[in-house]
Amino acid sequence: MFPRDPDAALIRRIADGDEAAAKMFVTRKLQRVLALAYRICGDQAEAEDVAQDVFVRVWKYARSWKSDDAKVDTWLHRIVLNVCQDRLAASHRRHESGAMELDALADQAPTPEDTAAGQSMRARIWQALLALPVRQREALVLTYYQELSNVEAAAAMQVSVEAVESLLARARRTLKQRLLDIAG
Repeated sequence: MFPRDPDAALIRRIADGDEAAAKMFVTRKLQRVLALAYRICGDQAEAEDVAQDVFVRVWKYARSWKSDDAKVDTWLHRIVLNVCQDRLAASHRRHESGAMELDALADQAPTPEDTAAGQSMRARIWQALLALPVRQREALVLTYYQELSNVEAAAAMQVSVEAVESLLARARRTLKQRLLDIAG
C-alpha cells in the first residue's frame, strides 16, 4: 500500500462518481499527461486526444485502481502509455502505404532554412528521441522527462527494473550515435 499517495482519496472519490473530484484530478494531472503523450507521440494534437482518452478511462476505470498495486501516478502513466501505444499502432497501420512514420523522421534531411539557421541541440535531441523504438522512448521519457525512478518507470511500463535499465542503456547508445551522426 502507498499511504502517502496524495491522489488516493481523489481516485476513490472519482470511483464513487464524484465529478468535482474528476475535475480536480484533471486540473492536477493534465499538464503531466499532455507532456508524456506529446513526448511519446510527437504531435500536440495527438497528445490532446490521448489526454482526453486517458481521463475518460480514469473516470471509467477508477474502481479498478488498487492502492496495494501501484501509486495513482504509476497507474495513470500506464494508462497514458497504453493509449499512446494504441494510437501509434493505429497510426502505423493507417500510414503503412508510405506516409511519414516516426521512424522516418530521423531520415529527413534538414531544409536549407534549417541548415542556414542551424538546428538547436533541443531540436536534434527531439528528432533523435522520436526516432527511438517506442519502448526505449517510453523508458527515457518516464525517467528523464517525467522524473520517475527506474522502479516507478518499470511499474508504469509493466516490466522489470532490469528491463527498464536495459531499455535506457540502449536508448542512450542510440541517441548518442544519432546525435553524433547529425552533428558530423
